[in-house]
Amino acid sequence: MYKILICDDEKDIVSALKIYLENAGYETRSAYNGREALAIIQNEEIHLALLDIMMPEIDGLRATELIREISNLPIILLTAKSEETDKILGLGTGADDYITKPFLPTELVARVRSQLRRYMELGGNTVKRDDHIEIGTITMDDTEKLVTVDGAPVSLTPTEYEILKLFMQNPGILFSPKEIYKRIWKDDPYGAEGTVAVHIRHLREKIELCPAEPRYLKAIWGQGYKIEKSPK
Repeated sequence: MYKILICDDEKDIVSALKIYLENAGYETRSAYNGREALAIIQNEEIHLALLDIMMPEIDGLRATELIREISNLPIILLTAKSEETDKILGLGTGADDYITKPFLPTELVARVRSQLRRYMELGGNTVKRDDHIEIGTITMDDTEKLVTVDGAPVSLTPTEYEILKLFMQNPGILFSPKEIYKRIWKDDPYGAEGTVAVHIRHLREKIELCPAEPRYLKAIWGQGYKIEKSPK
């Protein structure tokens, strides 16, 4: 059974989320600030974390940064409509997705399922194809779910891995932000441009020698992104 960490300083919200997720078949753990969330992740096997952005002691953004130092588990931020800038910051620090309060229980469960499916496929719990892709000095072994650059392994979040995989399986093909969002998040692409741009930036920081002048992940102004077939 997958174990979900719910972290919000509002106990009523935590209680409601526990009901939604446990009714959907998940086991849950509760925390009320970022410090408690980190302690649980360090001591238990957690498969996904739901983190509120505004929390005491350690907020959701800082907690995301600290979690990323020890784990690639999926992180979904719980945000208010007024926290648009924080959503982008959260994606930049390693969150995989965000959901805006108030939200429908069915939407929350769908987001959780989507992220868990991607994470467990990356973690090796499903049957995989024997795929090996090379572009320039980037290699992707989809059997082992391993990415290397110049022979050195690169640690990617599940979402970053799936975005890179999309590009590497389709070298030279231009994808709009909305198309990338639909393929990776499998959701209505409202606000896709900002979300995708942040993940592309984060991915460049991990695979490009000079992220400001990328060899691989190219942006075509006003159209989208692609990975070069033969990077120079």
